Amino acid sequence: MHTSNLEPPVRILIVEDNIVFREALELLLALQPDTDVVAAVGDGDAAVEACRAHAPEVIVMDYRLPGRDGVEVTAAVREECPEAAVVCLTAAISAAEERAIRDAGAVACVKKDQPLDEIVGAIRAAAGGAGRA
Repeated sequence: MHTSNLEPPVRILIVEDNIVFREALELLLALQPDTDVVAAVGDGDAAVEACRAHAPEVIVMDYRLPGRDGVEVTAAVREECPEAAVVCLTAAISAAEERAIRDAGAVACVKKDQPLDEIVGAIRAAAGGAGRA
């Protein structure tokens, strides 16, 4: 339950094929008073559908997804939800891959081995809500 009197929580879509990591991130974000996970899905097609259904403000997207990679899915969700900010979250990414996903519309790339507060901070910053809490 979110009780912020000033602003509604940031609406987040998680796109991550590793179910353990996806559920852990969902639990972490559920504990934050200023975030609300509206959907958590495991592939690009589900991401586009969830974007259409839930209109998230931030999409936390794994770079490596089954079927289509994060670059393709980022472009697809940005087309469906142009107001949403995409944060790439990945275990490893090359400079060329990071450029490609940013060119597709991601506003940030965060490595999965970063401290949790840095991951949450990147999500808040992407939402323009770095001062929320």
